[in-house]
Amino acid sequence: MISVANLKKSYGDHTVLDGVSIEIQRGEVVAMIGPSGAGKSTLLRCLNLLERPDSGRITIGDTVVDLPAKIPVRTLETLRKTAGMVFQSFNLFPHLSVLRNVSLAQEYVLGRDAKAAHQRSMELLERVGLADKAGSYPARLSGGQQQRIAIARALAMEPEVMLFDEPTSALDPELGLDVLAVMRELAASGMTMVVVTHEIHFAQDVSDRVVMMADGGIIEQGDPAQVLSSPANPRTQRFLKAVIDR
Repeated sequence: MISVANLKKSYGDHTVLDGVSIEIQRGEVVAMIGPSGAGKSTLLRCLNLLERPDSGRITIGDTVVDLPAKIPVRTLETLRKTAGMVFQSFNLFPHLSVLRNVSLAQEYVLGRDAKAAHQRSMELLERVGLADKAGSYPARLSGGQQQRIAIARALAMEPEVMLFDEPTSALDPELGLDVLAVMRELAASGMTMVVVTHEIHFAQDVSDRVVMMADGGIIEQGDPAQVLSSPANPRTQRFLKAVIDR
C-alpha cells in the first residue's frame, strides 16, 4: 500500500531523513517510535507531501511520486485524498461547527452535495462517539473530543491510508484513552495506518510492526513483541529504557 525508496530530506546542512526506505502492506498497522528529532514526523509529512523531500520515491496505492521532479497538481490532490492525516494539534476551524468541520471538505473536494455530506458526517461522528456534539464549536470541546473530530474529518475523505502524528501527545492521559479507542477500532476494521507515537502499550497491542527511527533513519523494525521486549539495537534499548523509566 505504501512504498518509500531512498527518501532524503534536509534543512540547510541538517539532514532529517537520510535515505529512508520502507514497505507497508494494505491493512497493516505500523507504529513508529524513536527520540525527538529522529525524523518520524518529517517522514509522515513527506508521505502526503506536506513536506517536500529532496529526493527519493513515494508510492501510495496507485500514485507514484519521484523526487525532485515537479509534481503535477492532480497527483498531489490524489495523494492527499488517499492518505488522511491527523496531527498533534487538532487544526479544526474554530468558527465552524463540528458538523461543518467534517462536512466542508466533502463538499469542496469530493463534490458531495450538502445532504450527502451531512449524512456521512453524522455517520462518522456516531462512529467516534460524538454525534451529540454536531452543533457544538471546537472551543466547547475537550482536547480528546477535538482529536476524535479531527479523525472523523480525515475519514470523511474516504482515505485508503491514515497517518497519525503523535495524536495523543497534546492530551492528558485520561483524555487520550478515547482517541486510542477510536484508533484501535480503525485498526480492527482493516485500515492501513502509520502511527508516530510514544504510546508503547498501543504499539505493542495494536500494531503489526514497530519501526524504530533515530538520526534520520530506520535502525530496527519487526514484530512488536520482539522490538519492544527484546530489541537488538543498543539505541533502541536505551530509548525504551528511558520511556519505561520516565
